[in-house]
Amino acid sequence: APGVSVYRLQTVPHALGLAQDGCLQDKVVLITGASSGLGEALAHKFFAAGCKVILASRRVTELDRVKEDLLQSVPQPTVPHTPAVVQLDLADLSSIAEKAQQALRIHGRIDILINSGGISYRGEASDTSVEVDVKLMMVNYFGHVALTKAILPNMIEMRDGTIVAISSVQGKIGLPFRSAYAASKHATQAFFDSLLSEVAQYNVHVCVVSPGYIRTNLSMNALTGTGAVYGVMDETTATGMAPEDVADIVL
Repeated sequence: APGVSVYRLQTVPHALGLAQDGCLQDKVVLITGASSGLGEALAHKFFAAGCKVILASRRVTELDRVKEDLLQSVPQPTVPHTPAVVQLDLADLSSIAEKAQQALRIHGRIDILINSGGISYRGEASDTSVEVDVKLMMVNYFGHVALTKAILPNMIEMRDGTIVAISSVQGKIGLPFRSAYAASKHATQAFFDSLLSEVAQYNVHVCVVSPGYIRTNLSMNALTGTGAVYGVMDETTATGMAPEDVADIVL
């Protein structure tokens, strides 16, 4: 059944309350996967809460669209901040450190990092090219690990910060025909579980959010065992939670 598990690995205040009393005002939030789906919904929620939003994704044209939508979502005279855009390819590990520095230079800090970008997979393990497994791990796991490691020194220096990892229920259990995806999410869960105890001494909080099915184009854009695009809207995805509802939980 659709749902979301939130693993509050360190105490992360519920932001609906934070937003009401202004505690998120002017916080700098970097969101990966912000060009569509859950990442786009998160951008809207955090922007509405008064955050300085940095949108990151491969698709700059879509990021510019989201940026414009954010600006149009509030009356122009009251726009508190103009969202920033950073082109980021999570599969290109060699570029991530510089992209992180680019994001840090915008406001001089990152208060909240939301690792939301990712790709899915549909196929039988026996027929799946190992290159597809590598691709899923690169985008869903190694890319976010690299970005987190690049941002973390700034949070440690500030003695403050929050890192949110968008995992999946498949990071806790394995499902058939999802082996590559489930493996990448299990790795994500394990890494951030371990990270929390290392960074707690620096007042850096870690939270893993594990949704069930979300009503996005994730299945449409999933890779098959050959690396081709799946191109099908699964019924479970089509009837999943609205991304805005999941974004509320993250907030």
